[in-house]
Amino acid sequence: MLINKVVIPVAGWGTRSLPATKNIPKEMLPVYKKPTVQYVVEEAISSGLDTVVFINNKDKKIIEDHFDYNLVLENLLARAGKTKLLEEIRAVAEMVNIISVRQKVQLGLGHAVLCAREVVKNDNFAVMVGDDLMFGAEPGIKQLIDVARAENLPVVGVMEVPRSKVSNYGIIAGDEFAPGLYRVRNVVEKPPVSEAPSRMAVIGRYVLTPDIFPLLDQVKPGVGGEIQLTDALQMLAAQNRLLAVKIRGQRFDVGDWVDYLTANIYFGLHDEDLRDDLVHRLRELLSCS
Repeated sequence: MLINKVVIPVAGWGTRSLPATKNIPKEMLPVYKKPTVQYVVEEAISSGLDTVVFINNKDKKIIEDHFDYNLVLENLLARAGKTKLLEEIRAVAEMVNIISVRQKVQLGLGHAVLCAREVVKNDNFAVMVGDDLMFGAEPGIKQLIDVARAENLPVVGVMEVPRSKVSNYGIIAGDEFAPGLYRVRNVVEKPPVSEAPSRMAVIGRYVLTPDIFPLLDQVKPGVGGEIQLTDALQMLAAQNRLLAVKIRGQRFDVGDWVDYLTANIYFGLHDEDLRDDLVHRLRELLSCS
């Protein structure tokens, strides 16, 4: 199974992060020294994906611009002799081939994936949600790609979440046929805790085949007129054609303020130049709380 394209939906308004996202896309909120979306793109590149398809809207062109050259800034850095910084920002512009598709109306994740049909065509492809960060010994999306290639089937990424949060996610029911690998029997979108089939939540990583598009065409709009990707995944599960991988590593939902702040601390603690001072300041704050 050949997979070299990744669809990254970034057209949403980020209302969970207001007022910070009033004029700044949530995908551009900085986590440590980089905007959120750059980590997602870097994960894709390190997993062998070389074409990024942004599903964007007309007011968030800044996301595409981040992966382009900024000649004014580059000239300023060159004149100032700031060679290292110059190399860093040029590397961002050169890291990947970007294609942008306009989602004129935001009608859910399923609709965003449908917007990529003319670019994806008959290729297999990955989907990575632009505000979900994952870090570990092996990139999150690569864990799915490896299984999709071995089994020649679509794959979703899952993680176990607390019972109190199952109603925020699509939840799977499935049979574990190998450690961390599930044959999905059912996918339920945001079930009440009492009706959730498990605590295994579908998070922002998918590997899909082009036959997802005719299934999405069949999905009826739900609450808010949105077309849910979960409904198309349920069709695959009913056909015994969907697998799930329990992703190993750390995950941060940038739309959740606790996760967002924790992600910044996580990276600060991994920076040798900042770690000691950061730990000192955190201890001071904790002692005052």
